Amino acid sequence: MYRTHNCGELCEKDIGKEVILSGWIQKKRNFGSLCFIDIRDYFGITQLIFSRKLVDKKFFLGKEFLIKIKGKVVERSSKNNKIPTGKIEILVSQIEILNSSLPPPFSIENKTDGNEKIRMTYRYLDIRRNPIKNNLIIRHNLALEIRNFLSKNGFLEIETPILINYTPEGARSFVVPSRTHVGKFYTLAQSPQLFKQLLMIGGVDKYFQIVKCFRDEDARSDRQIEFTQIDCEMSFVGVTDVLTFFEYFIKHLFKKMKNIQLEPFPCISYSDAMKMYGTDSPDIRFGMSFMELNNLIKRKNISFLKEQELVIGIKVTKCHNDHDQINFFLKKIENKNIFWIQYLPDKTFLSSNSDFMNEEIMRIFINHFQVTPGDFLFISYGKKRKARETLGKIRLEIANLFNLKKTKIFKPLWITDLPLFEWNEKYKRYKSVHHPFTSPKEEDIHLLEKHPESIRSKSYDLIINGIEIGSGSIRIHNQNIQNLIFKHLGFSVKEIESKFGFFIKAFEYGTPPHGGIAFGLDRLINLLEEDDDIKNFIAFPKNNYGKDIMIKAPSFLKKEKLKELHFR
Repeated sequence: MYRTHNCGELCEKDIGKEVILSGWIQKKRNFGSLCFIDIRDYFGITQLIFSRKLVDKKFFLGKEFLIKIKGKVVERSSKNNKIPTGKIEILVSQIEILNSSLPPPFSIENKTDGNEKIRMTYRYLDIRRNPIKNNLIIRHNLALEIRNFLSKNGFLEIETPILINYTPEGARSFVVPSRTHVGKFYTLAQSPQLFKQLLMIGGVDKYFQIVKCFRDEDARSDRQIEFTQIDCEMSFVGVTDVLTFFEYFIKHLFKKMKNIQLEPFPCISYSDAMKMYGTDSPDIRFGMSFMELNNLIKRKNISFLKEQELVIGIKVTKCHNDHDQINFFLKKIENKNIFWIQYLPDKTFLSSNSDFMNEEIMRIFINHFQVTPGDFLFISYGKKRKARETLGKIRLEIANLFNLKKTKIFKPLWITDLPLFEWNEKYKRYKSVHHPFTSPKEEDIHLLEKHPESIRSKSYDLIINGIEIGSGSIRIHNQNIQNLIFKHLGFSVKEIESKFGFFIKAFEYGTPPHGGIAFGLDRLINLLEEDDDIKNFIAFPKNNYGKDIMIKAPSFLKKEKLKELHFR
């Protein structure tokens, strides 16, 4: 028997019991003839006390040694109210070393001295630390809650293939050579997209899967080359049906996991999001939506801005009086097409554009924005897209500077009606914004021949605090429209048949209207816990270069293996 109890459960009611515990040595302290050891397992920490005579001089006990002890539960003289076992300790009568340990390369503590590289190299040791262990528990609990909720609402969990044929879905795919089919390759699935649509054609009403997906793209702190997706699809639904149900789903998860009651999710179009915030994933916790100023410019005849395609601005209120911090931020703005105005407490003005600005012009802007002393205005101008992008970045930097991104506050919103196509300059043709199976809005189909860039799709993204948490769409269920979209994406009839023939064929057998959404599980946990790196919630993550530095993947293959796979 390795243990009668774990290291996190003994308490005052157990005083007097003879117990057996097993665990790793967290700390060791010698006080004359007595020794104290903190022993740790998955469940917690218990303090041990024993006479030095119990341990032979050759019997060395180091940190992270795995030991088994037998002893009696006694009351602890100096109690520790920070841990559940802090009122007792074990008076040890026997000690056995189950396994020794090298000195750990970093401290196995909540606040460790190990940097990310060393902790990822020894990830199995990092998992022993409470922050990582608890993150994995949170992930388990969230996955369990997702499964229970969707199952109770009529969704069927179905696994779909990982090794599939190559289909263009936007990102690059990982390819896997076939040993038995010379010269042929599988690809690792970027998503279960086609299979979940085929499940709807197969008569499944609601499907879900917590699934691994693979995309050969640059890793970041909020993205991995292999990631986990909460993948969902429903038959006989429109946009409103999907948004209504999954708002309910997300509200349930926040309430269950964090006891947070989310407000109703606002819904704005992609076009309005770009106009108001300069991004399709706006953080709306701190307001500061853009104000268009072209009409004001013309009405007030502000000559140096009259010829600009777009002039927009934002007001930043309550800038405090940390002038050094403000000035440092302002010096970082090197864009010639943006300027700021500050309304000083003495009701005078400052501007970064002294060449063209005078008090009369500054007062026009001050009055238009209804500025009060201490406020800033930031004005961006130029081509529409660039002006909005620039002001969008300024808006986020301002929010960071003045700590406007309030913690414990979550502001979800739906972005709808995203463009169906975007122009790919490299290949001189259109590509799908989401994927080729997204349904266009019926009222926009007539634009397909002459203005494909203006077609809106039946798509939707869920944004929470500026982070894209989920993305989905209503799918095309008409064979003619699907073929038409393929052709406008530059696929030949032969390519359509070779890559999607099986899928197009399925459309001939009564395809129901259907739609779905996929949520990033890693991002969702990261958001819920207000962390800044999804690697903290993945047991064995890749680094930001897509490498697993623990197992040294990717790696080279020996010539014999390459020959077996028909590579010379």
